Amino acid sequence: MIPSSAAGEPDPVRGGAFYDAPQVLERYLRHRHSGTRSPNHVMEEPALFDELGPVSGLRVLDLGCGDAAIGRTLLASGCRGYLGIDGSAEMVRAATATLQGTPGRVERMDIEAFSAPPHTFDLIVSRLALHYVEDLDPVLAACRRALAPGGRLLVTVVHPVITSHETPRGAKEARTDWVVDDYFDTGARRRDWMGDTVTWYHRTVEDYVTALTRARFAVTALRECAPRHDRLDGDPAEFARRRRVPLFLLLAGSIMEA
Repeated sequence: MIPSSAAGEPDPVRGGAFYDAPQVLERYLRHRHSGTRSPNHVMEEPALFDELGPVSGLRVLDLGCGDAAIGRTLLASGCRGYLGIDGSAEMVRAATATLQGTPGRVERMDIEAFSAPPHTFDLIVSRLALHYVEDLDPVLAACRRALAPGGRLLVTVVHPVITSHETPRGAKEARTDWVVDDYFDTGARRRDWMGDTVTWYHRTVEDYVTALTRARFAVTALRECAPRHDRLDGDPAEFARRRRVPLFLLLAGSIMEA
């Protein structure tokens, strides 16, 4: 494991609390919702919606919901209920504003603290949140307990080739190369991101798949979220750049019979 901080330096903020740092939330949401300039828009989101399928009548939990932008979409698509949880007070405020005028709800809670009675949800979504969690096993076990028979889990994380190696400091232009290093050395990675320092937990693709199966989910999809040409406004250079390296990993699972 690579140490999360150098000797004598304060530990970086972990989990949802990272987004409570001054200016971080604003920077992140501006980046996340920047249209064709956002890798979320051109890579992660279309893969997620491809796997999501019909949501009409489903009770949905969004684990690490951020600003709950997907909550409005799911509610407009007929889901029976939407609950978002997030550990960041600032994100909860943003999510509350997003869900205003809908029956959706949001609660402040760390992902690691999540627990719900059996059969509470039909679908659990977690977008780009589980790489903030040090120990996945209890979180995935809690998800399985909370899902009804036939329930599904749909997860995206930052791709392990990205979490394996820290982005160089001071990089301001669009990146044209990436470094994969210490790939099998799993654990905490200290990163400079969104103008602050955060800890992500690096795992291999195999680790994520194994964690799901250990929690008795049947893996139904594994995608690396290739860019979608139709989301890039006909920009062939940016399409080619985005095809050079995977930025996101998507995994879907359903409950395995006992």
